[in-house]
Amino acid sequence: MNQESSPSDHTDGQDSLLLLKTLQSLWTKKEMNKQLKEETRRGFAALEDPLAGLLDMLESSSDWKGKGHSLGYYITNELQLWIKEHPAVQESGLRLKKLQTRVFSILAQSQVNLLDPLISIFQLHTADQNSLLGHVSHVYHKGKYKEAAILSIKLKLQLDLDVEKMCTPLLLQEKTNLVEAYVAEYPDLQRKLLQTLDMWCEPSFNTTDISRQYQGLRPNKLNHKMLSKLVFRLLEQYNLDPALCPNVINQRHLGSLKYLFYKRFVEKTMTQENWADHVQNTVGENRWLQEQLIQLLVSYCDLNIAARWALRYSLPEKTLPYGVANELQKLKVQERAEDAESRVDDYEKDRKEGYYQLPIPRENIHFLQTWEGMLRWREKVLQPGQVVGLDMEWRPSFGVVGRPRVSVLQIAIEEQVFLLDLLQLLKPDEMEELSHFVQTLFSDPTIIKLGYGMSGDLHSLASTCSAFKEMDKQAQGIVDLLAVDKQLQKCWRKSSLQVDLLSQEKSCGDRGFRQPERGLSLLVQHVLGKPLDKTEQLSNWEKRPLREEQILYAASDAYCLLEVYKKLCEDPSGFGLCLDLTESLVGKPTTKTRAKKQLNQQEKPSPSEQQAKVIGMEALSPPPSISPKEFSVVCDNMLQGLGRHLRCLGVDVRMLENDDNHRKAAEIARQEGRVILTSGLPYQTLQSQVGEGRCFSVDCSEKAKEQALQVLKHFNVQVSLADVFSRCQLCNCDKYLKISKDQMRQLMQLSGLLTEEDNADCLAKSEEKQETNPASDTSESDSPQPVYNPNCQWLEESDLNVETLTLATGASLQLAAIPPGVLGKADLSYFYCCTQCGKVFWEGSHFGRVVSQFKEALGTAEGSQSFYELS
Repeated sequence: MNQESSPSDHTDGQDSLLLLKTLQSLWTKKEMNKQLKEETRRGFAALEDPLAGLLDMLESSSDWKGKGHSLGYYITNELQLWIKEHPAVQESGLRLKKLQTRVFSILAQSQVNLLDPLISIFQLHTADQNSLLGHVSHVYHKGKYKEAAILSIKLKLQLDLDVEKMCTPLLLQEKTNLVEAYVAEYPDLQRKLLQTLDMWCEPSFNTTDISRQYQGLRPNKLNHKMLSKLVFRLLEQYNLDPALCPNVINQRHLGSLKYLFYKRFVEKTMTQENWADHVQNTVGENRWLQEQLIQLLVSYCDLNIAARWALRYSLPEKTLPYGVANELQKLKVQERAEDAESRVDDYEKDRKEGYYQLPIPRENIHFLQTWEGMLRWREKVLQPGQVVGLDMEWRPSFGVVGRPRVSVLQIAIEEQVFLLDLLQLLKPDEMEELSHFVQTLFSDPTIIKLGYGMSGDLHSLASTCSAFKEMDKQAQGIVDLLAVDKQLQKCWRKSSLQVDLLSQEKSCGDRGFRQPERGLSLLVQHVLGKPLDKTEQLSNWEKRPLREEQILYAASDAYCLLEVYKKLCEDPSGFGLCLDLTESLVGKPTTKTRAKKQLNQQEKPSPSEQQAKVIGMEALSPPPSISPKEFSVVCDNMLQGLGRHLRCLGVDVRMLENDDNHRKAAEIARQEGRVILTSGLPYQTLQSQVGEGRCFSVDCSEKAKEQALQVLKHFNVQVSLADVFSRCQLCNCDKYLKISKDQMRQLMQLSGLLTEEDNADCLAKSEEKQETNPASDTSESDSPQPVYNPNCQWLEESDLNVETLTLATGASLQLAAIPPGVLGKADLSYFYCCTQCGKVFWEGSHFGRVVSQFKEALGTAEGSQSFYELS
C-alpha cells in the first residue's frame, strides 16, 4: 500500500524550489560570494526537512549532471557543512530509508565529486546492504560500468560483488586506474583479479570473445602483450607471488629462452657453459617449458642434442617430435646422459686476441668474501686523491618481476682489482662494516669514482640493501664516463673518423664473427683500440664459485675505466673534450638530463673536428630527395618507437612484433621493396640478405625522435605539413574518409553511444564556446598555426552500412573510442575515418605537438601546404 505525502511535504517541496530559484539567480550572475552562502544557509534553516529539500532541488535541475563546478554541487557541499554545525537535523529510521531510496536515482547520474557528500548526508553506509547491491546492479546492467564501479568503491561493496564481472568491462574500456582502485584495499580481490588476467593470457584465449558480451565495447588494446605488462606491474605493486599467474610467467620464460637461443646461436655472444646454466635455471621443473626447449633445440641445433636434453628431463617419447624420439631411443642404451653440449665453434678458439686484455697479473685480482680480506686494502682504496674504477654485476632477470640485486661489486685502483662478493658480505655479521666502507667511498669528494651509467648502478645497489637507499643522493666525486661516451659518439658520427673505425671493425670481422660494439665496450675500443669481451655479461652472477672467465671479465670491466680515464686526461682536446675533463664531469651521478646539460656545454668542436666534419660532408653526396609516400621501411622489433614517429610523418612503415625473428624483416623487405631499419648485431645478418643500401643501422643510444631525424636525413626524405598524420597510426593505411561533426553525432546516436542528455550537453557547450570565443577574436597570435586537413573523400551513403556501422571495405567504424565531450568542441568541424581499420581521428593538440617537434624536418618544397591550410 502506497503512503501518501503529507501537506507539510508539499509545502516543504515548494519552499525548496523557491530557494533553488533564488540561488540560481545569484549563481547565474556569478555572485559566488558571501551573499550566496548566506542565502543558501538561511534557506536550509527555513526548510522543515533540509535533506528532502536538497533532493527536491537536485531532482528539479540538471546542472549537476555535467562535469565541473555546478550549483547542485555547491548546494550539496554547503548542506554537508551546515549539517556538521547542526547535527540535530539528521534523519533516522523510516524517514531516512525513504530519503535513501530517493537518492539512489541521483547517484546513478551524478559526477564523482557529488558522491561523497551525498553518501555522507544520507548516511548510505548504514543503508540496507541488499538495497545498495541492487542499486549498483541496476546501474551496471544499464551499461554504466564505470559508474557502477565507482559507486561500489564509495559504498565499500567490493567484497559482495563479483570482481571479474565488475572489472572486465573496465579493462575493455582501458580504465585500469579504476580497476586498481576497485581492488586496492582487498588482497583477496587482488589475487582473483590477477588470476582472471592470467587466464586471459593463455595463448589460445581470444579477448574478442569477452567483448561480445558487452555492447559497444571493443578490446582495441586488450592484447596479450598489454595484459602481460599489466599483470607483472600488479604483481610487483601488490607484492604477490608470481606463481599466482602461471600463464604469464610461462610466456615470459619462453621469451627468455628465445632470447638465450638468439644470443648463443645467432649473435654467438654466450659461451656454452654460460648458456646451458641460464637455460636450466629458466626451464626448471616446468614440463611445458621443457617441451618448448626441445622445439627450440630442433630449430637451432640438431636432433641428437635435442634428444640429450629430453633425456635429461625424462620427457615422455609421445610428447617429442618424431626425429627426437628416435634419437632418444639410441641414447637410452647409455646409463647416464652426457651433458647437452654444442660443438665448439671455431670462432671461440682465437676470439680473445681481438679484445682488451687486463694489464695486471692474475694475483692482483682479489675475490673477497669476508670483511677481513678487504680490511687490509681499506685505507689504500679510501686514500684522498685516489682514482677508483667501479662496476657492479647481477644475475640477469630476463623480465622477471623485481629489481636486480647486485651480486658482485668491483673496485679497481692502480695495479689492483677487488671483487666484493655481496652475497656473503651483506650477511648480518658482515653488513655493518661493508656498508660503512661503501658509504665512505661514495660520499668522499676527494676520491674520484669512475663509472659508466653510474646512476643505474646506484639504483640497483639501493634495491640490494636498505643501507644503500640514499646512496645516489650522498654520492660525490663521480665521473660518469657515459657522458663522455655520448660526446665522443657525436664527434665521431659527424667526422670522417667514423669511416676509419668502421674499417677497423671490418678488419676485426675478418678474424671471425664479431658483434658491433656498443656502450662501454665501444668507448674502450675508441680510446684504447680494442673492445671489451662481453661474453660473460649475462652470466649467473649468483652461482658460486665464480668461473675464472667471470672473474677476469668482472675485473676488466672495472679496470678499463682507469685506463680510459687516464688516456682521455692526457689528451682531452684530441678527443674533442674540454681541457679539464675532471672539472667538467666530477659531481653527482649522471642522469640523462645532467648528461645532456654537460654535452650542450661542450657542443663547440675543436678546429680539427670542424675540418674533419667538412671532409666527411664533402666525401658523402646525399641521395636524391624523396617524399615520405615514396619511402617504405620495415622496422625491427627493437625500433617500434622509431616506426611510430616515422609513421606520424607519413612514411610507409611496417613493424615487426615482439616475438618475430629478425630474419622476417629481410623477407618483408625483399617481397615489398622496403628498406630495413635495425640496430646492433642484426644489422650484420640482415644487410647481407638485401641489396646494397637497403639496410640501415640506427643508433640505439638516441631517442626515437633523434633516430627518426637521422633516418630522414640519411635517405634525404623531405617531409611537408601535408605528410603529418597522413597515415593511420594503427594500421598504416593512407586513405581516410571525412565525416562532419553532425554526421558523427547521428552515427553515435544510432550506435547508442550518445544519449540525448550527452547530445544536449555537447550542443550547449559548443554554443557557449562560440559565444565566449567569437570568430573575430582570432588575432591573439600573429604566427600562423597549421590546421589538420588531410587529402580525403567525404563519407557517402555507399561507403557505410548504417545498420551494422561497417565500411564498404568491411572494417567496423570504431565509434566507442570517441569521448562524447569531443562533439562539444566549437573549433572541431570534422572527423577522419581510416578505411582499412575503421579507426576514427580528429584534430587535437597532438597534431600541433608533432608539427612543433619535427619543425626542423618539415620541408619547404612547393605545394607543402596543399592539404594543410594556415589560419
